[in-house]
Amino acid sequence: MGRWDNLRRILSLDPERDHQEIYRLSAGFEFPWDYQRSMEFALFRTYCVPSISRLLAATREFELRPQRRYDDTALLIAEMMEHGYDSVRGKAALRSINRAHGRYRISNEDMLYVLSTFVYEPVRWLDRFGWRRLSEHERLAAFHFYRAVGARMGIRDIPSGYAEFEQFNVDYERQNFVYSSTNAAIGGYTLELFCSWYPAFSRPLIRPALRSLMDRPLLDAFGFPPAPSWLTAVSEAGVRLRSAVVRELPPRRRSKLAWDPRNRSYPGYPTGYDPSDLGAGDPPKDIDPTLLRR
Repeated sequence: MGRWDNLRRILSLDPERDHQEIYRLSAGFEFPWDYQRSMEFALFRTYCVPSISRLLAATREFELRPQRRYDDTALLIAEMMEHGYDSVRGKAALRSINRAHGRYRISNEDMLYVLSTFVYEPVRWLDRFGWRRLSEHERLAAFHFYRAVGARMGIRDIPSGYAEFEQFNVDYERQNFVYSSTNAAIGGYTLELFCSWYPAFSRPLIRPALRSLMDRPLLDAFGFPPAPSWLTAVSEAGVRLRSAVVRELPPRRRSKLAWDPRNRSYPGYPTGYDPSDLGAGDPPKDIDPTLLRR
């Protein structure tokens, strides 16, 4: 199998009709590491919105169980990416997602924004750092994939075009990214979670290295200090060097989506687990009742 065979296969498919297969090939075989990193930054961006971070802070999930919240989110999305949103496991993942969101009062606009980050943050990351840029087929397939997922989540007014949805994403961030104490709290918990994956002695460098990959609106909304410019240059060069190496490797033969036996919360996943096992617990008893759906 040649390095470009997956791309040839992708380009032979229809980005609207075959969006699930294209997205699976792109995320699971071509760019699994990049999709994982970019999805982490996509979620980071959603915490820059006070109406979102306020709810997340009230649940205390990120304070008490940040690793499990990360694993639940990553695996539920991966189940749909790998198996399809209308498969048995994909439907179970969607039920878990809808059950978790259905407990709370979340505006349609906030839900729409979160959905948009899953489309456009990977595109932006891969434009900067990918071993190749995404094809137009892959960009459109991601849009059609999340448009279908959003419809199954009951999200209303999803734009019908790629460019229109991207403009919504840009306008929403411009209007809603603003510092708040809950942004800072959720951002801090998440940053420390990422640092916890590395040896303790390296964390003083990991923190600014992670910040070096964040843009200024993201940093300002969290109240994070920017990383030194030299570290930004080193971090970006390091990611691009990795991509240059990956470009010369043979293509992956097994998808990494929804297959994570070293998962920290669910050892051996997916063996012995079902997507219905995943998802946030009940709201705390002392949560502000105005945050709950009546």
